[in-house]
Amino acid sequence: MSILEMNLESALELVRGGISKATSNMPARKVASHSGKVGKGDVFVILPPLPGATSGGLDFLPDALKAGAAVVVCQDNMAAGAAELMRAALTVHGNGPASAAGEELFICAVPDVRVALGQLAAAYYETENYRPLLAGITGTNGKTTSTYLLEALFRGAGHRVGVIGTIAYSWPGYSIPAPLTTPGCIELHELLSSMKDYNVDTVFMEVSSHALEQNRIAGLNFDGALFTNLSQDHLDYHKDMESYFQAKARFFREPDAGGAEKSGKARAINVNDWHGMKLFEECANLPGGAVAFGLAEKLNPAQFAPGRLLEGKIMDIGPAGLRLKQRLAGREWEISSPLVGEFNAYNLLGVQALALSLGMGVEDLKLLETMNGVPGRLERVASTDVNPAAPRLDAFVDYSHTPDSLEKAIIALRDTGFERVITVFGCGGDRDRSKRPIMGEAACKYSDVAVLTSDNPRTEDPQAIMNDVLPGVKGCAEFYQEADRKKATELAVSLMQPGDALLVAGKGHEDYQIIGKEKTHYSDQEVLREIFSKL
Repeated sequence: MSILEMNLESALELVRGGISKATSNMPARKVASHSGKVGKGDVFVILPPLPGATSGGLDFLPDALKAGAAVVVCQDNMAAGAAELMRAALTVHGNGPASAAGEELFICAVPDVRVALGQLAAAYYETENYRPLLAGITGTNGKTTSTYLLEALFRGAGHRVGVIGTIAYSWPGYSIPAPLTTPGCIELHELLSSMKDYNVDTVFMEVSSHALEQNRIAGLNFDGALFTNLSQDHLDYHKDMESYFQAKARFFREPDAGGAEKSGKARAINVNDWHGMKLFEECANLPGGAVAFGLAEKLNPAQFAPGRLLEGKIMDIGPAGLRLKQRLAGREWEISSPLVGEFNAYNLLGVQALALSLGMGVEDLKLLETMNGVPGRLERVASTDVNPAAPRLDAFVDYSHTPDSLEKAIIALRDTGFERVITVFGCGGDRDRSKRPIMGEAACKYSDVAVLTSDNPRTEDPQAIMNDVLPGVKGCAEFYQEADRKKATELAVSLMQPGDALLVAGKGHEDYQIIGKEKTHYSDQEVLREIFSKL
């Protein structure tokens, strides 16, 4: 048994089910990048270790060979190490790994292994021949709401729509909770392959900065891209804001500049955001350019070419929601939405800018008026819905877990006219520590009462996390801390009076807490309903 070289085209032919001379004895069953998912005759793709990882890459090759991998795909600079491990496997197993299919092992060295993985996954799952309208939404805040607004808009216009994002992976007749905002590359192609079987013709996807940095979207061709905003988050991974921005910007660049494949070149960018304006200026010279959007009072229309700016104006904002006036290319129209807060005005504008860029008509945008909201995004839990005999108390559960999103959620509630805003918040463990005092500052600056508690402490001591927040809460009008999240929520409810708003921030749609390395069931919505039922 020997080790032979294989080029990527031969590997692609193999996973498509074709048989070439060189591989006549090796019909690979599938593509895998996890050694635990490798079977007899499979193609194993060695991904480089992630930043900060203590293992990865070549470490898992012996297990993959033992499981029967027949073709190994790796980065050029890993080829020598991979070949050495493959030779060692031949020695250990005599005539080769016991479950290897055929008399040779093959190695395929490529310049960019993540790009190759996307091509192989597209070939195996046949997504290379599946062309739904595909658009991605990226940014720090607003991705989930924008995705659901787009889903409602296009579904209302008669499309069969799939959604891949933070809350769920879903399409007509199917839905599962999402373990990741953007799945891994192979899982992503598998999901799209399933959508094909259900005749899905339109897909909206949240695209995280991690996914862009790791090129999990390799092998896909996007028709559109939406940039919502950028504020501090994930600096434990990206290290600084510029690196974070550059990861997001990859989604709007051309492939030859390290960007993602986009066919229709529809780009919608929030230019009221400083980073968004920077991105828009960069995209202005690309094929197809971009459409800018923002609130008119914060814009200088003279900066934009005709037809390249969607201006919005908030005509009314209150407990009932928003009324917006829009203008683009000489046309004006209004929409009303039950969504509350200025940040939802941006979500509505961004969705309209992208939808129009993708070919939807202005008259179709009225469909947005029927969209009531998204689970865990300022989701209202009213005491009288649970206990009609109780005094009316309004609580809102929101996923806001960054300083910017927390600030915007509190301001949104304040702008609706509530007497006071009481905020329960915390910070996750094993994540960016630098944002903890900033979270405390945001909660105290805009809330009348702030209650600090646990979020997902993970392997950190909850009290130690809270101590990191404390420098930011100096000057709070009224401040409490309680590490037990349920007790903290009970305390906050006990402080409420009719006319107040309670914001329980950080977990949103999540129905668990991660304590240590274990997930335990915990839902802010369920806890609130339980407390309200006992009033």
